[in-house]
Amino acid sequence: MSQTTPTSTRSRRELHAWRNAVFVIFILSGLAMASWVARIPGVRDGLGLGKDPSAVGLLILGLSAGAIVGLVAASPLLVRFGPHKGMVGGLFIVSAGMVLIGVGASIAHSVPLVAIGLILLGFGNGMVDVMMNVEGTAVEREIGKTLMPLMHACFSLGTVIGAGFGAAAAALGIDVSWHLIVTAVVIAVAIVIAVRFVPREAELGDEVANTPAVPFRQRMRENLAVWADWRLILIGVVMLGMAFGEGSANDWISLAVVDGHGQSNSTGALVFGFFVAAMTLGRVLGGPLVDRIGRVLAIRITGGLGAAGLLIFILGGPLWVVIIGTVLWGFGVSLGFPLGMSAASEGAANPAARVSAVAIIGYCAFLVGPPVIGFLGKEFGLLNALYLVLVLLIAAFAAAGAVRPVAKPAARTRRAQRAVAANVTAPFARTTVATRGASRASRTSRAKGAVGASATARSARIMR
Repeated sequence: MSQTTPTSTRSRRELHAWRNAVFVIFILSGLAMASWVARIPGVRDGLGLGKDPSAVGLLILGLSAGAIVGLVAASPLLVRFGPHKGMVGGLFIVSAGMVLIGVGASIAHSVPLVAIGLILLGFGNGMVDVMMNVEGTAVEREIGKTLMPLMHACFSLGTVIGAGFGAAAAALGIDVSWHLIVTAVVIAVAIVIAVRFVPREAELGDEVANTPAVPFRQRMRENLAVWADWRLILIGVVMLGMAFGEGSANDWISLAVVDGHGQSNSTGALVFGFFVAAMTLGRVLGGPLVDRIGRVLAIRITGGLGAAGLLIFILGGPLWVVIIGTVLWGFGVSLGFPLGMSAASEGAANPAARVSAVAIIGYCAFLVGPPVIGFLGKEFGLLNALYLVLVLLIAAFAAAGAVRPVAKPAARTRRAQRAVAANVTAPFARTTVATRGASRASRTSRAKGAVGASATARSARIMR
């Protein structure tokens, strides 16, 4: 059951180049975040913050604040500049932030400079998170295959690459400044090259030659109007539950294994590895599965497995039971976020605004979910706090019908045009039929007259 229908007039080579460029952008986003996370201990030591986690927590708060502002600003910036310029600008901001973090930690030893760098890193990545998903849904519609899960798997691949290079740099004693500056340059150069293969789309807000520009205020009103669409809100519920489940696991699953189930720190890290592997595998394999069984069934199967796995994880038992629950949890939250993006892009005008809206909902859940779980964990225990995630996964399961594919406006327009054409040509067709009928009748009458005249002539000859 294919979820999309190819709509492109571009060649297969152009479509594949576009798709691969978006894959690269997802990888760069993951690479940037993982590079910073991998060097947190080095940044802490360079700033002389000691072993107090609260000081590092305040720095990370700057990253989260910048990310939230970037997510909120992404929609008006998308309207103003389009994703083509927006993605380049966002990753340039990310690169600048990484340079400031490296310089502030290892050269200037300045906490304010690192804090500014983290705000820029969060802001730029928040922008890019929205815009690359808008671009991803556009290329998915053009190709006609489910690609968003694989694109989010590319983000995970970027985090793996970033973590690997970060670990290697730390093991080799490479200074934080050199590592982050080189990574920043790679990201800046790569986005300039990748975006050359991304076509400019007027529908997404890019400037296109010979296409009249829509005034900014009008585009902004149209973007805000999508929030009145109840189908879009229900898609947001699906993404909220899945993103909350993924974000909470990323930040708390290791600690829940250690504090809640009495395992060692290394075991907690191992269990987290099972979660990430299951989620990544679900995204890599998810596209063909969705094309076969449909979005709604895919969300309900994975969401149901995720809720069951989380409940198994909370209730616990032997370590192997906890691992089984973790794997189901990871697989369960793997498809909801990317499929929500695909669903939001369909069925109405202004797909970029719709994708931007649900992206904001999903990414805010990533950022807000972990602190909420931490607060509840302090009051009721970490495992008990995860029941909130279970409730949200059940809500996502219930709202899964909203991601059902709907007819595209273009398809409806083509059907309407065919209907109009049929109505216009019908009278001419009836006239043509009538004319042909009259012509046949005339020919028949003439033939009958000729036969009659011939018979009369023969009779006259006989009489003579």
